[in-house]
Amino acid sequence: MTSLPRLVVAAPASGSGKTTVATGLMAALTERGLAVSPHKVGPDYIDPGYHALAVSGGGEVHRPGRNLDAYLCGPDLVGPLFAHGSAGCDLAVVEGVMGLYDGAAGLGELASTAHVAKLLRAPVVLVVDASSQSRSVAALVHGFVSYDPEVRVGGVILNKVGSDRHEELLREALDGCGVPVLGVLRRSDAVGTPSRHLGLVPVAERHADALAATRALAEHVRGGCDLEALLALARSAPPLDAAPWDPVAAVGGPATGRKPVVAVAGGSAFTFSYAEQTELLAAAGAEVVPFDPLRDDGLPPRTAALVLGGGFPEVYAPELSANDELRRAVAALAHSGAPVAAECAGLLYLARSLDGRQMCGVLDADARMTDGLTLGYREAVAIGDSAIAEAGTRTRGHEFHRTVLEPRAGTYPAWGFVRPGRTMEGFVRRGVHASYLHTHWAATPEFAARFVGRAAGAP
Repeated sequence: MTSLPRLVVAAPASGSGKTTVATGLMAALTERGLAVSPHKVGPDYIDPGYHALAVSGGGEVHRPGRNLDAYLCGPDLVGPLFAHGSAGCDLAVVEGVMGLYDGAAGLGELASTAHVAKLLRAPVVLVVDASSQSRSVAALVHGFVSYDPEVRVGGVILNKVGSDRHEELLREALDGCGVPVLGVLRRSDAVGTPSRHLGLVPVAERHADALAATRALAEHVRGGCDLEALLALARSAPPLDAAPWDPVAAVGGPATGRKPVVAVAGGSAFTFSYAEQTELLAAAGAEVVPFDPLRDDGLPPRTAALVLGGGFPEVYAPELSANDELRRAVAALAHSGAPVAAECAGLLYLARSLDGRQMCGVLDADARMTDGLTLGYREAVAIGDSAIAEAGTRTRGHEFHRTVLEPRAGTYPAWGFVRPGRTMEGFVRRGVHASYLHTHWAATPEFAARFVGRAAGAP
């Protein structure tokens, strides 16, 4: 049971300003001395990086932004993962995804912001882009408030308001809606964050500028929002009956008495990971050691297994290719049969080439950038035994990339996709499991237990 104050920042549609408000609110409340737990609905990796920076206050506090995805992890894990991530904090701010009621395609409310808000019993603040409307804002807000009576919309923040007169018209229109206006934010170019082909540029690539941006967002939100009213709304959340998720219990404790070194790629090229993955690896008995493929010329000493997560290798292909010592070390480890788990960016790094640049050459495949975006949730089945899964294991994941790999699957594919369409995907070769599919290991903790067991030499 947790009585932690909490609120969800939602919007009628993408592009309304959820990230601006959520990140600015996290930073502003942190500046007031509160320990804020940052969360993001859905699978997105990039926004949580800004959230983590916002709640650090520019200091040594390291509290990762955590995802709450009812599709990847299932509805039953949302509350426990929230309780785990927010332990020891004063309140939690949850940034929504897309529009308030937009969920996994064809599956109703599943994984929508509204669904997660109900699972958390959390009040919702609706961020409305008011830039091209006045009186119509009342109809919009009324519709979102009344659509699902189980979703409690406790206030509205009006974003991109043009003038005092515009604000007056908007407030007048909303007077009869019964939903208080908790903030009015003017149009401002000073709080923008640069974007790229997959969204915002990650924090790891622009740390100093990103820190300045979060401070600007804090000032923007502090100047336009009623922080006391937002805190009061967060404190109105009823108790949540959810025991904190425990990674040790999830994996059943260390697999063996040995403590194998599991090297985990990080740095600017490999920024996509869920915090629970490394927690599970450690709980299963691994010594988790980060390394940066852009800077380190070798794997960490005594590396017994390797995790290559997602990120932007296409942006750093020349630098990754130039680090031939590390590429050779990765190839040697993979060819030795050691367990290697690679997702998306990791898949590309293990290929022969990426946009004509030489990569590790572990997989007989070549990758290139395209103009098309591959994006969406997937359901998959493990085709054969691998370092992370037994044949027949079912999982859920998501794809998010603008690259293509030729061929898409090897002689021994990693996954057979069963939703939304049926196709083979990825590669299993010796100890290597490489795929475009991003998975959340909290939903399948046996992946971590199996992976660490293989690293420790278990059969």
